[in-house]
This record gives sequence, C-alpha cells and structure tokens, in this order.
Amino acid sequence: MAPGLRERRKQETRQAISGIATEMFAANGFDEVTIAQVAEAAGVSKMTVTNYFPRKEDLVFDRAEVIVRGLADAVAARASGESLLAAVRRHHAERIEGDDLLGVPTATFARLVQNSHALTGRALEIAELRERALGDAIAAETGADDVQQRIVAAQLASVDRVLWWEGLGRSAAGRPPDEIRRALAAAAGRAFDLLEPSLGAYGVRA
Repeated sequence: MAPGLRERRKQETRQAISGIATEMFAANGFDEVTIAQVAEAAGVSKMTVTNYFPRKEDLVFDRAEVIVRGLADAVAARASGESLLAAVRRHHAERIEGDDLLGVPTATFARLVQNSHALTGRALEIAELRERALGDAIAAETGADDVQQRIVAAQLASVDRVLWWEGLGRSAAGRPPDEIRRALAAAAGRAFDLLEPSLGAYGVRA
C-alpha cells in the first residue's frame, strides 16, 4: 500500500471517529459519553480512538494543530511589502468564510462547547497556544525573543480570539451564518484599524 493511500485512509478514519463522537456529544452531552461508547459506535477499539485522539476534547477539536498554527503560518506566508497586521487581517477575513471550527461554527458545535467546561477550557488552551505560536514565528523572523514580540503577538491574536468567541456566541444563539460573518467582518475591520497606527508598519516583509 502506497504511503499516500495509507495516510489518506488514516485521515478518513480520524475524521469518521471525530464526526461520530461529535454527534454523540451533541445529542447526549460531552461529559456523559465515554471513549468506549465512541469506539463502539465507530466500530473501532478504544485504543484506536485514543491513538488518534489522546485527549477526549480533541474528538471535538479535531483540527487543533491547524488552528494553533493558523496565525503563525499566515505571517510566515505573507507577501513582500505585507506587514504582520495585514497578514493577520487577511487570515481572519479568509477564516470566517468557512462553516466549521476554523470559521463560523455551527449552532450545534457552538452550543456543545458552551455547555461543557472541558471544551471551553480546551478552546482557551488552543487560543493560548495559537498566540504563543504566533509569537514564536515573529521572534524567529526578527531574531529576538523578547517581550516586544510577545506583546505584538498578543495584540494580534486577541482580536482573532475575541471575534472567534463572539462568533461562537452568536451561533449558539441561532443567528444566521451570513449575518454572523457580516458582524464579525465589521468588528474585525474596526479592531484592526485601531491597531494600524502602531502596527501597520511593523514586520513588513522586504
């Protein structure tokens, strides 16, 4: 079996387990469903589930690694003449176009997270890791890992974080996705504009 096919099948299995688990959590509550029950419903062993998802919360946040790297990858891929602020602004505009964990979450997902202390805690942890990854990316480019880089990362990541939670709350309340996107886009524009005087010329790629 070619490595490419093997990896695709592993990814399909991972997605299938996550999808089944999320449906079960939404129907019965995150805390009420066990890993063993997820494994039985997915037709795999409990060990298989834990091999793919060492943490129960990541059955829901199955793209945690992508989320953590999102801002860092956006600034790393910015074009010549593009600042850190512009790259993060662009990344946010692209992100909210999706109807998933990375964009505007579905109402089912939003309510699931809001109703679980464990999932809320994991979301906060992912946001912290996302900010840290951004700070590391900025430090790697500037060659200095000091408080300034961490403050810049915190400012940029905070806009992204606050707007994600705002979108989650609006989704949980049943607001239409297009309405949420418009509201988030407008709020993002205002927030990033406020940062423009201090960060508009910071980290411009040569």
